[in-house]
Amino acid sequence: MRNYVPDIIICFIVIVTITIVRLVSHILHESLHDGPEVAGIPLEGVKPEPELTLSQLIDRTSHQYSWLLRLSVNLFGYLCILLPGVLIYKYTKRSKYLERSERSHLSSLVKFCFSGSGPDERSLDGGSQASAKGASSKRTTAQECALLAYCLVGLMGSYLTWGVLQEKIMTQEYEGPAKGKSHFKDSQFLVFSNRVLGFMITAIYLVAKRQFRHRAPLYKYSFASFSNIMSAWFQYEALKFVNFPTQVLAKSCKIIPVMIMGKIISRNKYEFYEYLTAVMISVGMIFFLTGSTDESKTTAITTITGVLLLTFYMIFDSFTSNWQGELFKSYSMSSIQMMCGVNLFSTLFTGASLAMQGGFYSSLEFAVDHPKFVIDCVILSISSAIGQLFIFYTIATFGAVVFTIIMTLRQAIAILLSCLIYQHRISFLGVIGVLIVFLAIFLRVYCNQRLKAIKLRHQTAQSSNLAKPRITV
Repeated sequence: MRNYVPDIIICFIVIVTITIVRLVSHILHESLHDGPEVAGIPLEGVKPEPELTLSQLIDRTSHQYSWLLRLSVNLFGYLCILLPGVLIYKYTKRSKYLERSERSHLSSLVKFCFSGSGPDERSLDGGSQASAKGASSKRTTAQECALLAYCLVGLMGSYLTWGVLQEKIMTQEYEGPAKGKSHFKDSQFLVFSNRVLGFMITAIYLVAKRQFRHRAPLYKYSFASFSNIMSAWFQYEALKFVNFPTQVLAKSCKIIPVMIMGKIISRNKYEFYEYLTAVMISVGMIFFLTGSTDESKTTAITTITGVLLLTFYMIFDSFTSNWQGELFKSYSMSSIQMMCGVNLFSTLFTGASLAMQGGFYSSLEFAVDHPKFVIDCVILSISSAIGQLFIFYTIATFGAVVFTIIMTLRQAIAILLSCLIYQHRISFLGVIGVLIVFLAIFLRVYCNQRLKAIKLRHQTAQSSNLAKPRITV
């Protein structure tokens, strides 16, 4: 007879942790609620306010500090997924659940989450890269140029659209009923809509290509997913305090935290030119921040808050890329599988947090009152998902260097578009800062290619010397 006790314990862990999270969210809601009541008795002659969600109550707090409260509540919402996962992982390891339990739907799910599955040779990056190299050798120059133009237009179109709409949604007012205007405030809903569409597209692709199996346990994606949604949230939230050109240029400074994370996680060693270009980028960013002006966001508090949010964005984003690199080395999954796994957890994290805060209700209520927001949000999500697909295709077809050059050009054009559309002012010192940053990026790419060419010639010379026959007397 089968023992159902372990399965019951796992279900009990999920139910109890979610119940506790819901209870604490209710306590937070009550503590933030400050309607026109005294001791629960409505004041005479005052019309009672409608019941507000936790998300709406956070929006009523001070604009300068509401992001900190919302961040704390968001993190608590992620516990709906993280806490049961950690407890179940500990329980299954200690009780040896996977070795002792009979095969069932729950045990298969637990095994997939914590142990992974066997490799699927069709899904490995090595095979796809080999086939890509074989295909590239058969293409003519005209076909190469056409493919490059296709990738250039795809990346530029998707991410320039995404950037313009990102700034519009987070900074511009939408006209609602009775010609009233208001801002959209919940950055997490935008992260959710982007990630759920990305997950659906990649899941459909994997089903169509039958790439179901790979070695990585599912929970490994949760680390990259958490850092990914945190970086996206900080990125959206920063637009409330700094202008878009400042944010775009700050992304160029990701090289510095990426190098730091690479030393911490992968023990990477860097060349002299990499340190030099990192310093150049930092100097250029300082020039730009000193020389750029935005009269609507000039207070000391907003400036410090904006820089702090951008710093957190770069830290989490640099961790994401380094952790994904480690997963690729360890498990050799395909890029689409990586994108699907990360987006799956991102959807779960943000969906659980939004449900706890009532963020779905407030965001959908805003969408009903402001139809133009719906159009912008849908196009934003589509351009984000298409952009991710173009990233993987460009890297697989032409390599990381060509991709870096295209994205650097995209950043320069994005700054120009933002200044033209939203009338941002940049002084001469700010322009010098922009030029220094992009010069450093191109110098980094050039030095990287030169170093690779020198190493390749050295290896070729060594192999040719070894191949020469030795004459003995």
